[in-house]
Amino acid sequence: MTVFNIVFLGAGNVATHLAQALSRQGHRILQVYSRTQASAAALADLVQAAYTTDIKCLQSEADIYICALKDAVLAEVLAQVPDFGKALWLHTSGSMPLSVFEPYTHRCGVFYPLQTFSRQRAISFERIPFCLEANRKEDLVLMKTLASQLSEDVREMSSAQRQNLHVAAVFACNFTNSLYAMAQEILAYDHIDKDILQALIEETAAKLRGNDAKDVQTGPAVRMDRNVIDKHIAWLQAHGQADKARLYEEMSRIIYERSQQS
Repeated sequence: MTVFNIVFLGAGNVATHLAQALSRQGHRILQVYSRTQASAAALADLVQAAYTTDIKCLQSEADIYICALKDAVLAEVLAQVPDFGKALWLHTSGSMPLSVFEPYTHRCGVFYPLQTFSRQRAISFERIPFCLEANRKEDLVLMKTLASQLSEDVREMSSAQRQNLHVAAVFACNFTNSLYAMAQEILAYDHIDKDILQALIEETAAKLRGNDAKDVQTGPAVRMDRNVIDKHIAWLQAHGQADKARLYEEMSRIIYERSQQS
């Protein structure tokens, strides 16, 4: 197995998990860059790497530079890199195009793991889809080899496709998690343990395997049961949750209208 020397730009959730996963596979994490010293030092300590908060002090001998940065700062940071050299430069964003590297290097790619990451939660990469795009075929082969060491699900995907995927992922993950948070707030009114919803959440997700979500939709909104819907909205309004009441009404309308489509 080829061992790569890797530098990470960024020390957030994605960088923390990905750097550790690559380190476990035997690759050498040479350095971590972050604007925040505490974050850079914390990740560097986990993977026995050096760290810096000065973009001008990036080590130059890496084979691969992985930019796991917020979209809002990626282009700004790239513009400050002193020398791209002959190394392969990757970013991990779902919504940033490959072309963000165009002004700087022809050896570039996207190494996007489709997953939600939290530092405090251990995660297995085995089933995480890796969506790859590269400017050169040779680099795509290298990236596939690297990703395959982490995951069984490695795919080629264009910037346009990845943008589409990222929109879908926000609906499937981020919006859904916010709804879970609202559900927990509702339970808290009567001191009901939030874990009571766990089996329901897991079964809802499990039903999606092999089925279209539309076909397994249940609940009062599918049949527009106003008796139940109006009671729920009244409860929310009575407890000062006007925002949740409006969302409940709108979601019920959307679910019903979608259920009527052929």
